[in-house]
Amino acid sequence: MGKKYNTALVNIDLNKDYPLDEALAIVKESVYTKFDETVDLAINLGVDPRKSDQMVRGTVVLPHGTGKTVKVLVFAKGEKEKEAKEAGADFVGAEDLVEKIQKGWLEFDSAVATPDIMGLVGKLGKLLGPRGLMPNPKLGTVTFDVGKAVKEIKAGKVEYRTEKAGIVHVPVGKSSFDKEKLVDNATAVIKSIAKAKPSSSKGKYIKKITISSTMGPGLKLDVSKLKTV
Repeated sequence: MGKKYNTALVNIDLNKDYPLDEALAIVKESVYTKFDETVDLAINLGVDPRKSDQMVRGTVVLPHGTGKTVKVLVFAKGEKEKEAKEAGADFVGAEDLVEKIQKGWLEFDSAVATPDIMGLVGKLGKLLGPRGLMPNPKLGTVTFDVGKAVKEIKAGKVEYRTEKAGIVHVPVGKSSFDKEKLVDNATAVIKSIAKAKPSSSKGKYIKKITISSTMGPGLKLDVSKLKTV
């Protein structure tokens, strides 16, 4: 560990479970880098993601956004192409975009598609799937309501998905955000994940939550005091 990281640890009790607002105040005070670090939640769930009926996956719109400028691409034609552009999409098209992506272009952060275009977009599965960029109806990114989808993504819609170890990682904003905004964003994420509990999950569902900035130490949250409904 570096000297600055160890300095950040001085006022942190790694064995303590912190209330959310106190943890976020410490996270903000502990930032020692020159860039605006992302604040992340790591949520350990009591699920077995190897079982399809226990895979926790969904989206949530952060009340105060992510603090990041998101480039949105939309696969659409005709009136839906116009709707996407008016909603603020950065790139809109169909065959032209598919061809461009097949040649290696991937300068966007999120993709939306209308259902009638998915036969065409399916050709990009091997390119977009591993990068988490493939439009998905379960996540609201395969829809005829492209205007709403684009606006939600631009406003701070984030996706979460359980990893192999049963952990979900979700960004909740930037370290420059006011503490109250980070509390609101984190609470929205926790409530969404609590609501997404699989019916087949037995025992304790939210086992542990840690919050940290990009380069800072992680603080354990007091799960019993969190608003999950």
